[in-house]
Amino acid sequence: MSGSDGQRIVLAAKFEAILPHLDERQRRLLIGAEAQSLGHGGIRAVARAAGVREATVSAGVRELDAGEVPLGRIRRPGAGRKRVVDRNPAVREALLTLVEPDVRGDPMSPLRWTTKSTRKLAEQLTRQGHRICADTVGDLLREEGFSLQSNAKTLEGKQHPDRDAQFHYLNQQAREHQDCGAPVISVDTKKKELVGAFKNNGREWEPRGEPVRVDTHDFPDRELGRAVPYGIYDIAANTGWVNVGTDHDTASFAVESIRRWWNGAGQATYPTAGQLLITADAGGSNGYRTRTWKTELARFAAEAGLAVTVCHLPPGTSKWNRIEHRLFSHITMNWRGRPLTSHEVIVESIAATTTKTGLTVHAELDTNPYSTGIQVSDDEIAALPITRHRFHGDWNYTLHPQHPMDAAMTESTSKQVPTSRPPRLTRRSLQDPELTGMTRQRLSELIDTLTPALEVQREQVLRTRRGHERMVAPGTGAKAKLTPADRILATVLHLRKLAAMDLLGQLFGVTAMTISRAKQEVRPLLEAHGHHINASTARFRTPADVAAFLAPDPTQTKVKKTS
Repeated sequence: MSGSDGQRIVLAAKFEAILPHLDERQRRLLIGAEAQSLGHGGIRAVARAAGVREATVSAGVRELDAGEVPLGRIRRPGAGRKRVVDRNPAVREALLTLVEPDVRGDPMSPLRWTTKSTRKLAEQLTRQGHRICADTVGDLLREEGFSLQSNAKTLEGKQHPDRDAQFHYLNQQAREHQDCGAPVISVDTKKKELVGAFKNNGREWEPRGEPVRVDTHDFPDRELGRAVPYGIYDIAANTGWVNVGTDHDTASFAVESIRRWWNGAGQATYPTAGQLLITADAGGSNGYRTRTWKTELARFAAEAGLAVTVCHLPPGTSKWNRIEHRLFSHITMNWRGRPLTSHEVIVESIAATTTKTGLTVHAELDTNPYSTGIQVSDDEIAALPITRHRFHGDWNYTLHPQHPMDAAMTESTSKQVPTSRPPRLTRRSLQDPELTGMTRQRLSELIDTLTPALEVQREQVLRTRRGHERMVAPGTGAKAKLTPADRILATVLHLRKLAAMDLLGQLFGVTAMTISRAKQEVRPLLEAHGHHINASTARFRTPADVAAFLAPDPTQTKVKKTS
């Protein structure tokens, strides 16, 4: 064996042991250093021993001779394969057009109605002539500030104009009741739960590979049915009471739950209370439009001897109900990942709910049936001992243990003082901002604006009926039953939906037909002058209702805001 062959074998063994552990640049520098150490012919000898091209060894020698400092990377800046976006800059704009059709102006994008996964985006871009893989699509999306996100429930929808004012009023009522030692409770029905071996959201620690087995389909069990948890949360005491029903979620069931809370816990906690404040959602079994809710509450108020005040949260704001995040959320966390196999499991799981802030919960089962479709007549509603508050009487009202008129008569009889008659309704009282929805000055300006046009319009109508010009001087002949100001005021009150035309006729001393004709004359003028009359929340059936509404009530706080 010659010396050159022996040298090549030694170098080959050295390179075989070291080169696999080096990166590309390090291998190049190592073989370049070996070639320099061998002198003349070293480049060829090293290339043969390492199994690389002589040009690679020469490149290593040149890099060593240049004396460059370590680069901190394998390749020089700009070396290597070019990125897709550099070779084809149009691919970025094409990708953004696919993922943002509404923003980028391509509403007919083929991916508008399907999942925008990186794989599908890459396939669509390739069809458009931009060859790209799914991983590169993901890199480009992240560079443009995109990320995987789920839907966010943040859109409130249409908001009632008096939403914030109602929250202020509700908080003020709560403070006043708490200051006088009266209970304030938040009520609502929790989500109905399927009873049986059904999947319950959430995860619990279980032995590996041994999850709790539940039914594949969530079809209700005919024997077990559903559980209807109705909750009462005492804000001051930080306690919860849940009545778990087995029948329908009706207004009768809701009031029965409140009755059970009062008899079981509320009366003992507040032995001297003479009033109760309930905060509830605007809909459901305890909604402000539910007549049975009011009649059952009136019955409960009479039984308990309490003045029950109800303040409803504005429509669309149920998530702000205190019971949702003070009670129901903790119950859901307590039974997460656990099948609710029976009503007893549900009751025990609710009763075991506690928090670090001291929340305690009582739960009991209610197996009573509750009928649906109960009809409540207008006469029954009119006979209720209810006082609607000056501000949003539909959302805020008080049910008394006995009718306010009966209480007044009893009190006056005991004092031997004759009862006073309700105040007489005058034109000025009917112009009250609480009824018209505008200030007296604005109403006066509206009357001054519409009166000339109303007179001209009325004269044209009379001329059409006569078929010729007026033959007597203006002001003579039969007088109109309503003055222009009264016609405008009556129309405003009718458009406010405060009362039917029969009641307006009684208030103005005319027939309902006269009110109807006045509305037909004035309404086109209001629209022509751009005046929009907002509907009120108050409703009246008799003149006494209007007088009682306008009468000062020191027990209720008036909110300086017209609806």
